[in-house]
Amino acid sequence: MCFWVSNKRLNEGDVSDMSWQDAVKTSVTGLGYDLVEIERSAAGLLRITIDMPFTPGTPEQMVTVEDCEVVTKQLRFFFEVENVDYHRLEVGSPGIDRLLRNDADLERFTGEMVDVILKEPIGVTDSGISANRKKFRGLLEAVSPGQWQLVWSDAPPVKPGVKVGKKRAAEQAEAMRALQFEWADVREARLASIVDFRGRKSKSMREASDS
Repeated sequence: MCFWVSNKRLNEGDVSDMSWQDAVKTSVTGLGYDLVEIERSAAGLLRITIDMPFTPGTPEQMVTVEDCEVVTKQLRFFFEVENVDYHRLEVGSPGIDRLLRNDADLERFTGEMVDVILKEPIGVTDSGISANRKKFRGLLEAVSPGQWQLVWSDAPPVKPGVKVGKKRAAEQAEAMRALQFEWADVREARLASIVDFRGRKSKSMREASDS
């Protein structure tokens, strides 16, 4: 994860939020990057998250500090021309809780642990799931084109290195649930912010190490 930070005070903005956000996306994609997220805080921090375009079947490219610098310079010029107000501009690459924005992102991160917030609760009958539940964390799997599922369990996870007996394994298996959904059902989805001091490996890196 990298950042390039710029501190500058501009005047009160003259363009609407929608128009400047659209222009930011146009600027970022025009430079050859992918716009992941725009965050604007009340304190004047404007955080732009970028990534390298992803093509299935090809090695993933990492965003560098130089990439962040290029985008920062372009956006500073645009904000000055459009008179957009901010105190601090921060351009960086996605973190461990990366935002997922569409079916293409779900395809890219199939096999990862993902946090999903639904627009409406699922209300499954006789499942032990609260009828008002909207938040889930589980392993993302593809069911069919445009159809996804999270496989999860509310049972306490087994600690690394702990031997699991047959009874405990059966209990863990019985507690597993699968939530099927489409992108239209999702209010927000992110990679689960699980800290691994060995580093999070991409799916392609794991597949290569397992082969």
